[in-house]
Amino acid sequence: MDTDPAADAVFESVAELFALLSTPIRLKIIGALCNTEKNVSQLLAEIDTTQPNMSQHLSTLYRAGVLGKRRDGTQIYYRLQSERVAMLCRAVCTQVAIEMDPEAEVQPGDRLLPLGAR
Repeated sequence: MDTDPAADAVFESVAELFALLSTPIRLKIIGALCNTEKNVSQLLAEIDTTQPNMSQHLSTLYRAGVLGKRRDGTQIYYRLQSERVAMLCRAVCTQVAIEMDPEAEVQPGDRLLPLGAR
């Protein structure tokens, strides 16, 4: 069985992206930064976690190129650097929210969630 190196590289890259986005707090950070930049204190006011944990996730997203940052005095402001990642998160989170709505009628073939995951 032959494998296509180009396809393998694509699947590997997508798996790395999904691994990066597999933590709920990182999705919350991306959501919080969708429309405006914020500093760590502002993010902590919106997202229930510790400051060290927040800093670790911000650093991971920054190193991956998802977030950008700038310093203003003693504050560091983070912003979404990758609009593609934002669009992907928005699309998936919107679809999952629709599927979790008990009133929604989503055909089995169109679902992202397993049928029992409501």
